[in-house]
Amino acid sequence: MSSSTNSELQYQIALAMAPAIGPITARKLIKKSGSARAVFRQNKAILEKIEGIGPVVSGSLSSASLLHQAEKELEFLDRYRISAFYFKDAEYPARLKECEDAPILLYTRGSKGLNSKRALSVVGTRKASSYGKELCRSIVLDLSCMINDLVIISGLAFGIDVIAHRAALEGGIPTVAVLGHGLSTLYPHAHRETAKKICGQGALVTDFHSGMGPERNNFLRRNRIIAGMADATLVVESASSGGALITADMASSYQRDVLAVPGRSTDERSRGCNGLIKKNVAAMVESAQDVIDHLNWTDDITQTPKHRSKKISFTEQEKQVLELMTMHNGLRPEELSSFSDIPIPTMLSLLTQMELKRWVRVEPGNLYQTIVDLS
Repeated sequence: MSSSTNSELQYQIALAMAPAIGPITARKLIKKSGSARAVFRQNKAILEKIEGIGPVVSGSLSSASLLHQAEKELEFLDRYRISAFYFKDAEYPARLKECEDAPILLYTRGSKGLNSKRALSVVGTRKASSYGKELCRSIVLDLSCMINDLVIISGLAFGIDVIAHRAALEGGIPTVAVLGHGLSTLYPHAHRETAKKICGQGALVTDFHSGMGPERNNFLRRNRIIAGMADATLVVESASSGGALITADMASSYQRDVLAVPGRSTDERSRGCNGLIKKNVAAMVESAQDVIDHLNWTDDITQTPKHRSKKISFTEQEKQVLELMTMHNGLRPEELSSFSDIPIPTMLSLLTQMELKRWVRVEPGNLYQTIVDLS
């Protein structure tokens, strides 16, 4: 990076760090002045003539400490090989650039997937059920097999977020994790290994400088990036309020599609999704094919679908049941229970899980058949 480029980036960082200036105001200042550097060199009286710019905003730009902080941030970026993309850069996510309140600067570790042809955000509850986890994984894995040049975007949180990231990694496609803090730390720490893999196969993205920790309000602010980077946002399990619904609302405000997975009316974790569907805010989806059909991605389906390279690991019970299905070319639950000595309640639960994993299908007559290779 040349010294002149470094100098301009320092001003861009400083403008993004200015406490009294948000993304919309920053854009106004840049448009009027021509560049971030010019904003800082502009006469205060001229700045204050811009709509929405008063003495507080113009005064915040005269602080010498702001440019000093930006210089320190530049040193941090160089030391840890972190990229900074200005909203006018070609590398900046094109979909996000369309949003008027998108950050003027993004910090990234890794750069794959920022401008993939197709982009889907996947969000949901941190307290996901086994149903939600399996369906999320199944949809993302199936999409990874079916759609060319796809990226999965989420927030690296517990529950649905990390399930979506890990499924994308397993499927061999890029995944972008949008963080609610600077890149000097990682939250939650438990997802550090997943984050390392994301850096190689996608990107960690944030608009927070390195000194910003994982504060509560940050995670609501970062949701606009999750929504803005994608063609659509898919909600997989959500209570009647929470971050996933805020992300869905932001996606809708950006004129992006919202999709939701339905659940039982009695399940608190499904009330948010059911409400989105009921109010016609979200389209109901139950599979990868539903996502493709709703978003009209049919032209992007691969002619020779990629096969999942990860070998399936079965439990002893799962293998026993699948082998019985293979031997008899399909069996009813009660027959499987009788042949295997597995109690019928356990068998029904097992069959439900295997159906969600796309290991079995149900034929007329309630006959279960395996659709996976046991070898």
